[in-house]
Amino acid sequence: MTKRTLLSLTAASLAAILAGCGGAGGGGSAAVLPGGGSGPSSSQQSEAAISAANALGTPLKNVDDDNAAISPQSTGLRPATSGSGTCSNYSEFFAPDKNGDPNSTETILFYDAACTQQARDAVRIYTSTGSTSETVARTTRLYALGNGTPIATRTEAVTISNASFDSNGYPKLANGFDRSATGSLALAGVKTVDADSEQVVLPQSGGVNAYCSDAAGYNETGIAALGETFGWTGGTSGTATRTLNADGTVTWNATHAGTSYKAAIGGLSITTGTQNTVCPIVAPMFALAGGTSIGTYSIPVVATYQGSLLVNLAITNAQLANGATLNVTTNTAVPPTNPSFISGTIGKSGTQVATFNVDAFGDGTLTVTATGAQYVIDDWHVVK
Repeated sequence: MTKRTLLSLTAASLAAILAGCGGAGGGGSAAVLPGGGSGPSSSQQSEAAISAANALGTPLKNVDDDNAAISPQSTGLRPATSGSGTCSNYSEFFAPDKNGDPNSTETILFYDAACTQQARDAVRIYTSTGSTSETVARTTRLYALGNGTPIATRTEAVTISNASFDSNGYPKLANGFDRSATGSLALAGVKTVDADSEQVVLPQSGGVNAYCSDAAGYNETGIAALGETFGWTGGTSGTATRTLNADGTVTWNATHAGTSYKAAIGGLSITTGTQNTVCPIVAPMFALAGGTSIGTYSIPVVATYQGSLLVNLAITNAQLANGATLNVTTNTAVPPTNPSFISGTIGKSGTQVATFNVDAFGDGTLTVTATGAQYVIDDWHVVK
């Protein structure tokens, strides 16, 4: 895939943050390097790189899904009567979808402002299950720049309850709603990532909705070169808000806390509990079974969307496993679809241990500098 994330990690700096990679109880030992020195092995370096990338990707994927659950017409940037595919803000919106299916919408995101090179094509078909509830089948096709054939497909089964709905089946923010979703990402027809989430949105007040959420996921096919798979759990902590700004953009502001995991390929699965309807969430609906904890993370995310497109992202002093930190900024001098739109650094004790760049869709390549190993990132998570 073109225009990938570049995230490089130095062996010397990684040695400082890998002490906890041996598991939740600690005690992991560093490999002995040639020449008698002690430091992280190549597999440990890859584990650290992948877990760092997934820790960042988890809250961004969650916010992206939360934003997509709400009508693109709700902000005023797109007229409420517009559903015929008018190009606006790198996107086209159709109601019904281009196929004319009943009870459907379609949102297409593009790499260019003229809406000629598609990046994402999301079709949702909704079915009422009562006066305050519905189910949604959502299918999103992912495209590389200049490629008219999807490189991946994400499918989701969504349940929305305790809601009132607009004419296109989107839940209204005024009254709040509860949402749960189970989904997967398939590359070349092979299910690669499982990712489930839930969200409780409280009634709107002054253009602001407080909310809470949790999620769990893992790479089902794993990383063959390592013989391992990686997973994540987490959710919002403290007060999380969605704010409609005066210019029609929407800002999601929350701290996401969670845990990164590793296991032998086939060693992780998602467990499902009871859906939540109040904040804060005490018992998450989704969790992981199997695997070993790599470490915990706490990532304060401020993400702003213009319609369906991420246009600004700020993360300051996020805490990763074993004392590592993460800081992210947005390069507003380039379009959101540019591969250098979002950049950041991972550091430890004042030393930079990683850098990355990514476009607004979360697609990229993870590169371990010391070994040259590369891993593909699609839809905010490492997939192979």
